Amino acid sequence: MDEEWTRRVWPPSDQDDTVRADPLRGGAVPPGAGPDAAGGGEFAGGAGQGAAGPGAFFDDDPDESLPPSASRYGTPTPPPRRMPRWIVRLIVGTIASAAAGLVIGVLVVTVMGGTGGAPAGTVDDPLARVAYDLPPGWREGVVVPVTGFTSVAVHEGQATVMARRGERADPADPRPAVVSLTDMYGRLLLRGDKIDVVDDRAVTAGSRRGYTRALRADYRDAVNQPAFLRVTLLVDAEGTSTVLLGLAHPDEPVARAEIDAVMSAVR
Repeated sequence: MDEEWTRRVWPPSDQDDTVRADPLRGGAVPPGAGPDAAGGGEFAGGAGQGAAGPGAFFDDDPDESLPPSASRYGTPTPPPRRMPRWIVRLIVGTIASAAAGLVIGVLVVTVMGGTGGAPAGTVDDPLARVAYDLPPGWREGVVVPVTGFTSVAVHEGQATVMARRGERADPADPRPAVVSLTDMYGRLLLRGDKIDVVDDRAVTAGSRRGYTRALRADYRDAVNQPAFLRVTLLVDAEGTSTVLLGLAHPDEPVARAEIDAVMSAVR
């Protein structure tokens, strides 16, 4: 009797002695072997592992072997690789070098995109209190609302003249206001590596006195061609002013002459 109890205590003698499969490893587990035998002692006696209890990870559902967070949110994925810093610097440098050309090009293309008037004629701008005749090849364009200008004329996408009502200025000395406007538009539209003042003088248009100032921008890169910008301010006796902005890209003598012709025709 004692020898029989020593030889076999569990499982009872009436249990089937067939070999059962290990649900995790697919191997065979002999009868009477516990979970420690199936896992090779993998879950037995380890620090922080015995609390799960025998058979905690031995389930027919493979998802049960994952922690609760993985079952709810899925398996974590590795983060995307960051772009190398030298590529970021190259992209930023390329965008900065072409900024002037893009700004000027967008301005001219946006204006040209709405053109549909007659090839020549007269632009009447009561808001800016001006009217001006257009030379052959010029068209009246559609004003971009965000610019603040109320009329625009363009020539083949290379030259532009715009007009708007300006702030009050000193009729006796409009030059400081013109210098301020030229610097502002030069920073916004030209953004050149080298900017030179090519014209700075007083003008008249009918009964109004005024002042004009022109800039030429050069760029070190091989992408942007030189650009030309002219700002003319006309002021009446009460100080009410009109701003005329001319822009040519690329800067060529013919484009300059046409811009000057349009501004000289203002009345």
